[in-house]
Amino acid sequence: MASLETAAEHERILREIESTDTNCIGPTLRSVYDGQEHGLFMEKLDARIRNHDREIEKMCNHHFQGFVDSITELLKVRGEAQKLKVSQVTETNRHLQENGKEVKELRQCRVQQRNIATTIDKLTHCLPGNTQTLSLIALFQMLCLCRYYPALRTLEQLEQTCLPKAGQYRFCSIMAENIPKLRIQIRDTAMSQLRDFLESIRKHSDKIGETAMKQVHKHPETLGLTEFKKHTVEHHHSWIGLPGAQTSTVLKHFGHLFKAQDLVDFSPVYRCLHIYTVLGLRDVFENYYRKQRRKQARLVLQPHSNMHETLEGYRRYFNQIVGFFVVEDHVLHTTQGLVNRAYVEELWELALSKIVAALRTHSSYCDDPDLVLDLKNLIVLFADTLQGYGFPVSQLFDMLLEIREQYGEILLKRWNITFRQVIDQDNYSPIPVSTEKEYRQYTSQCPFQDPELEKLPFPKKLPFSEFVPKVYCQLKEFIYACLKYSEDLHLSSTEVDDMIRKSTNLLLTRTLSHCLQYAIKKKNVGLAELVQVIINTTHLEQSCHFLEEFISNITNVPPDTVNATKLYGTSTFKDARHAAEAEIYTSLNAKIDQFLQLADYDWMAAVPGGENLAASDYLIDLIAFLKSTFSVFTNLPGKVAQTACMSSCKHISTSLMQLLLDPEVRQISMGALHQLDTDVKECESFARAGPVAGFQGDTLLLAFSDLRQVGLCLPRGPLSFETSRKNNVFAQFRKTDRDRQKLIDTVIKQLRNLIAQHHT
Repeated sequence: MASLETAAEHERILREIESTDTNCIGPTLRSVYDGQEHGLFMEKLDARIRNHDREIEKMCNHHFQGFVDSITELLKVRGEAQKLKVSQVTETNRHLQENGKEVKELRQCRVQQRNIATTIDKLTHCLPGNTQTLSLIALFQMLCLCRYYPALRTLEQLEQTCLPKAGQYRFCSIMAENIPKLRIQIRDTAMSQLRDFLESIRKHSDKIGETAMKQVHKHPETLGLTEFKKHTVEHHHSWIGLPGAQTSTVLKHFGHLFKAQDLVDFSPVYRCLHIYTVLGLRDVFENYYRKQRRKQARLVLQPHSNMHETLEGYRRYFNQIVGFFVVEDHVLHTTQGLVNRAYVEELWELALSKIVAALRTHSSYCDDPDLVLDLKNLIVLFADTLQGYGFPVSQLFDMLLEIREQYGEILLKRWNITFRQVIDQDNYSPIPVSTEKEYRQYTSQCPFQDPELEKLPFPKKLPFSEFVPKVYCQLKEFIYACLKYSEDLHLSSTEVDDMIRKSTNLLLTRTLSHCLQYAIKKKNVGLAELVQVIINTTHLEQSCHFLEEFISNITNVPPDTVNATKLYGTSTFKDARHAAEAEIYTSLNAKIDQFLQLADYDWMAAVPGGENLAASDYLIDLIAFLKSTFSVFTNLPGKVAQTACMSSCKHISTSLMQLLLDPEVRQISMGALHQLDTDVKECESFARAGPVAGFQGDTLLLAFSDLRQVGLCLPRGPLSFETSRKNNVFAQFRKTDRDRQKLIDTVIKQLRNLIAQHHT
């Protein structure tokens, strides 16, 4: 029975051990050792432990694979967690630390404020007199809020009024000793803030200028800033310190003007000015401010070495200058004498000289007319912006006129290349047109009217080549390019018209004239090409008055205005045409000389039998060439064709005469004379046939009259000649032939008189 009770007791104790907290297991174990069967209990405890171990082992075996998988997954998670810690968590922590600096500083400031407030509260119970207490409280609050100017006033009140009344407290003596140090501290702090301000506006002057120029570009009406300046003078603390309602009113009326100044907080300037004024150091502060701004002005006015390469380089340069003077103008109108008008004008005069010199230097490197045009627009915007702030800018517009001369030269160079390309690409042939649409297309590009040509059916040909419409269109493009530069320069219509006409005259008389000379003188230019050049220049000459009307239409200045510049295009094309005509005459004579080089007269030839003697082969070929050449002269002006024909005939006659008078020819047989006479007759036959229309009667025959006279004076027998040292002319005839020569001269004079009477 006792053993059963013991076993039950041991079972109860084991259950308590398994279910009871370890902190309360002491009494239970004590009951075991108080009994006599603790050995038996230990055996049961061991059995119970082995039983639990088996259960644990079973459970571990059951969950072992899951445990292994969990450990593997945990290792993977640890690697990813390490990456997360290194990359994201660390970076996030860095950002939080940076972003939390302001919060930390604010927290420290608030702690400091609480400490100061606590100190002030304690001081109110320690210091005698309500006035002294309030002054100290106000001083600490002002220093805490960085309101240094009122703090100086409070220091002055403490030093002069409050502290003497407080008595001989040790605290008061300490305060009196530290007041000069506080003044120095306030002065140095204000100066430090001013230096930060100067550095800030140095860095942001380009942004300020960019904003100001954008406002003028978007709102041209802002050029009149009188009302704005009046408002800022009346509120010299600037709009930054205006009350809320008043600020809203100002921004409503002048909002587009404040954007440039809004980029800068001017309060450090005003604060430092007030502090130095209270300290009696206003002159020191004014001198320091002006000296520093002069240094910054020199830096701003120094252009970059590669400024001329892009428009952006010029834009940054102008933005910095505008930003500098916007700040100075704002300080001028919002402070009482920190800077004065004379100082600002002195700086602007310095700036103008530097700007003009820089533009002269850098713009001279530019050879792109588009960049020059963009630069001109930028200078106009720059000048208009500063003019709106009251700065004189007439020198800048004078500079723009100088750049216009350079712009004109660049245009001439570009159009020289264009004209050369047009010349090289031209086929020197009349333009064929197959439809009415093509015909109108060409006649719309250049002025041309020919009623007779319009009546002809299609296909037909325009008299000029592609050169004419292309050149006329390029002349108009040049005029448009000149007009673009003249815009926004504040010039009158008459001045714009005069500038365009002078530039166009240069294009005609210099550039196009040289290109036409190039077309006439270049190699491999044949007679057909020269003929087409004459036709082309004739049509361009006729179109000059249409070009005058075109300029008048775009400038609104009538061409007949008094003192209006006239175009010299007529003389340009006339000179080119004359040069082409002379080249035709020269080329024809050179071609004739090539044929005459083939002439090989046998001056001692025997008299041929029969009367049907043929002309020389070289002469037959020469006349065939002339007939073919003069057939393409039908489109030339009549006088040109007639002159070319007469010149050719005279050249043939003169050349044959030179062959006859050659000093090497000492004797001439009758056979040679007969051959020469036959060739002269062939030439006379060519002249009678009228190769070119327009000659009256036998006018063309006169070119060969000298040769015919020589034939009349030749004797029947062989002639002997002697060579003169002075000139190659017939030597004196023998004594027996002189009378015959006088008779012949008389006959020739009578024949000439008869011919003259016939023509009249």
